[in-house]
Amino acid sequence: MASETKIDLFDNPRPGRDYVISTEVPEFTSVCPVTGQPDFGTISIDYCPDKYCIELKSLKFYMQSFRNRGIYYESATNEILDYLVECCKPRWMKITASFTPRGGISTEVVCDYVSKNYHGQS
Repeated sequence: MASETKIDLFDNPRPGRDYVISTEVPEFTSVCPVTGQPDFGTISIDYCPDKYCIELKSLKFYMQSFRNRGIYYESATNEILDYLVECCKPRWMKITASFTPRGGISTEVVCDYVSKNYHGQS
């Protein structure tokens, strides 16, 4: 699991307010577990922080930890969501992974999380 790279957090400066943080990682790379060929994509992270926000430099290093891993798009997307939710415990989070076409086929994987305690809009 790529979670050997630690995500750093900082205190949410407005914990009493719902707001959205949108972060885009346009140079995500991993390796196809079948062909060994590189996969390229853009990972978009949207979340409503609760107590903590994700520090971006550590997020960059976490995303780079996938660079040489053989992993399917679907697994990578869900793993990123699971790990980031575990780290920062947001009110809600959505990960959209848009991969560069290969063989004439493009793929987008979307997964989300909503805290059981959250009753606002996501």
